[in-house]
Amino acid sequence: MENLTYDFFILTFSTHEENKPFLSFFFVLIYLTGVLANSATLIVVYRDGHLHTPMYLFLCNLSIVDLCYITTTAPKLVHMFLTGNYTLSFTYCFIQMYFFLHVATTEDLLLFIMAYDRYVAICKPLRYHSMLSKKNCILLMVVAWVTGCLNSSIATLTSSNIPLYSNIVPQFFCEFKAFAKISCPNAGFQIFAYMEAVIFGFGPFLCSIMSYVKVIIVILHIKSSDGRRKAFSTCSSHLIVLSMFYGTWMSVYIMPPLRDPRVFEQTLSILYATITPMLNPLIYTVRNKDVRRALLKMVGFKAKGEQSQILGVHN
Repeated sequence: MENLTYDFFILTFSTHEENKPFLSFFFVLIYLTGVLANSATLIVVYRDGHLHTPMYLFLCNLSIVDLCYITTTAPKLVHMFLTGNYTLSFTYCFIQMYFFLHVATTEDLLLFIMAYDRYVAICKPLRYHSMLSKKNCILLMVVAWVTGCLNSSIATLTSSNIPLYSNIVPQFFCEFKAFAKISCPNAGFQIFAYMEAVIFGFGPFLCSIMSYVKVIIVILHIKSSDGRRKAFSTCSSHLIVLSMFYGTWMSVYIMPPLRDPRVFEQTLSILYATITPMLNPLIYTVRNKDVRRALLKMVGFKAKGEQSQILGVHN
């Protein structure tokens, strides 16, 4: 199919018309929760000086990534449900693909950096401040974002120039892998898509697993049970986030061919594209006593300030 440079039809979930308001409300709720939770994490870390450490710098970057992640997909999906217009222009489709790939690649690398942070903190505690100095942390963040930009640019340009046999995208947004399914077999795009997934997805995942294998070995050698519990508690939140993100992502990208994989893939894509970015800050808040204490302190300070103002007015 030639000259597909104008419109793409997004093949969203098979559902009855009467269910679309409910789905719209569901994704609006997910989006607002994700925005509020990630924004709260950024505000809490920024306002509390005790949280100005490498681990929370990386957590702030994860919140920014998650904000971009959920904003790239959810609002447009709700718009399609409400209007019934599932057509995207050529330009909009590849802009959406670019930003989604950018933040996806950045999150892959960021999760590895956070695993590396825990490895240094537990396995090399005496060298933590030298290995993860402010300069090195900023450098790691710049590398992650720039690499995400470069990978996304190359992948998006490649996707926009391949010959396609259909303009129906079998996904609820313009996803990179979905274009591999509608590209002409002789274009070789399927191989490029899997290579991209292995290098920028599976590679950081393996590095993260290697870091945590070493962390767990060190934790198991700690004689004090209280010491083991404290060491593991600093890693548990990140391990949950890592499992959620890579578990769903790898199921979509590295699963064996199915007869009708669209519903299965879209369900998993919803998990890693909308649900996971919403849950990440909640997991870190609930399981991290430092963030929890800072949040309560900030809320308590505001309440106390308001009470003082009210008493002042009455006096």
